[in-house]
Amino acid sequence: MTATIINGREIAKEIRSKITMDVQQLKKKYQKEPLVITIVIGENLSSELYLKLRNTACIEVGITSEILRFDANVSEATILQTIQDLNNDPSVHGIFIQYPVAPHLSVNKLMQCVAAKKDVEGFNPENLGRTLVGDEVLVPCTPLSVLTILQHEQIQLQGKDVVIVNHSNIVGKPLAALLLNRNATVSIAHVFTKNLKAYSSNADILITGAGVKNLITKDHIKNKAIVVDVGIIETKDGVCGDVDFESVKEKAAVITPVPGGVGPVTIACALSNMVKTYQKCVEDK
Repeated sequence: MTATIINGREIAKEIRSKITMDVQQLKKKYQKEPLVITIVIGENLSSELYLKLRNTACIEVGITSEILRFDANVSEATILQTIQDLNNDPSVHGIFIQYPVAPHLSVNKLMQCVAAKKDVEGFNPENLGRTLVGDEVLVPCTPLSVLTILQHEQIQLQGKDVVIVNHSNIVGKPLAALLLNRNATVSIAHVFTKNLKAYSSNADILITGAGVKNLITKDHIKNKAIVVDVGIIETKDGVCGDVDFESVKEKAAVITPVPGGVGPVTIACALSNMVKTYQKCVEDK
């Protein structure tokens, strides 16, 4: 048996097509150009690639995307003031902060500073709290992309045993909330988990985002499991994920590749969130 390989690029194309029509209609209705600003601190090759792909997608759907760049040693006060200025600027309809940021900056402070209605990434505590209680308005983009893929493939979540290998505020925790909201049984594994295989080998659905090459082998999954790889690792041979793809695909029922799986859908979900923040900003006067 060879797994069904999810084509994230095709899923993203479908989403972008709908968003393009939505943006055209909203521009006519509001007579305003949607503008999203990304704050970039320092240099990161992976981030630059993601920014390029996201900007291209923005252009395709009709959203204006601009970047504010800062040196890696920029003060936290400068970034917080910049965010406040963008919060107060009525021409700005969405704010991104490109992660990772320099270690001297408080990620929590940055996330809390972005106005909830302009929070494209869904990291503001108000938006995260709403996601937790099932009021999913602005959901973090990567967890939303995983959910979107599962729903696109008509994979039943209710009653399924799901293991997430990631416990970050950006991926693992909000993703667990989304799955719990749909009555899945969720376990979260992480760097301090003593026996990963004991959890992963019992999962109907395994979602991994540890950033460790070949962390998940065929021995880590059960037969006909659904495997979603959120990991992105730069190697001398290119980009790969957490999953030993060639071996796992022979045992899994469904698998996402890296690249071409979760990544394109994450960008499409970011576009979807941009549309929501645009509407919120224009309507909330």
